[in-house]
Amino acid sequence: MSMAEPAEIEDTDRTSIYEYVEAHGAVDRDRVRSELFPDDPPGDPQYTRAFRHNVAILKRDGYLEEDDDTLRIAIDVEEEREEFTTDDVDVTIRAARQEDLSGIVGAMRQVVEEMTYIEAETVADELDHENVLLRRNEYESRLFFVATVDNEVVGWAHLHLPNLEKLSHTAELTVGVLEEYRGLGVGSQLLDRALEWARSQGHEKVYQSVPSSNEAAIEFFEDRGWIVEAVREDHYKLEDEYIDEVMMAIEL
Repeated sequence: MSMAEPAEIEDTDRTSIYEYVEAHGAVDRDRVRSELFPDDPPGDPQYTRAFRHNVAILKRDGYLEEDDDTLRIAIDVEEEREEFTTDDVDVTIRAARQEDLSGIVGAMRQVVEEMTYIEAETVADELDHENVLLRRNEYESRLFFVATVDNEVVGWAHLHLPNLEKLSHTAELTVGVLEEYRGLGVGSQLLDRALEWARSQGHEKVYQSVPSSNEAAIEFFEDRGWIVEAVREDHYKLEDEYIDEVMMAIEL
């Protein structure tokens, strides 16, 4: 799979196909065909042939992938699943797919309820609104890794990649684990996987912001080499209390 920019797609029909799939997350190919191309004239499947050809080229060039007649945008993420056992719990770390959306949002909502994590709450709101997990368009790219136990999401790592050239060396991260699975190394494994991917894509710096009241998160990242770059005083207002924003980063 390739991280080639969608703007590089020159053909109008292919651009329409890509944009439709990107906006819907995972789509049955027959639905895409019926939504974007006219019905074939009797005895002449010209539009079906054109659709099939354009999808083939988009797959060849690394823009789309397909499984079981479902089209998805292609993201340059290794499909390898990392499995480990900790405290008699079997955990899998893998790249997320559209089907993980509800599990990721649920995990984010639970973490946000337990601790102050404004950035994760914002991402969860975006996912709820868009109903799309992975994005790769001319404005932004977004991907996730998940930790699963018995095929259920128990943690996530999220990377937001700005497409602005002046910021293309950076990425923004959120990461979280359900309370029951903290202290088992799950968060560290997710963080390592996300940073390894960012490094492999040429990103030089990953950053995030957390409220100063989230002392556990700040300690977690500082223990793993992150530094506090700046503090914006009274940036958040939570239940009539002003909270500082701690801006953290790590060089890759």
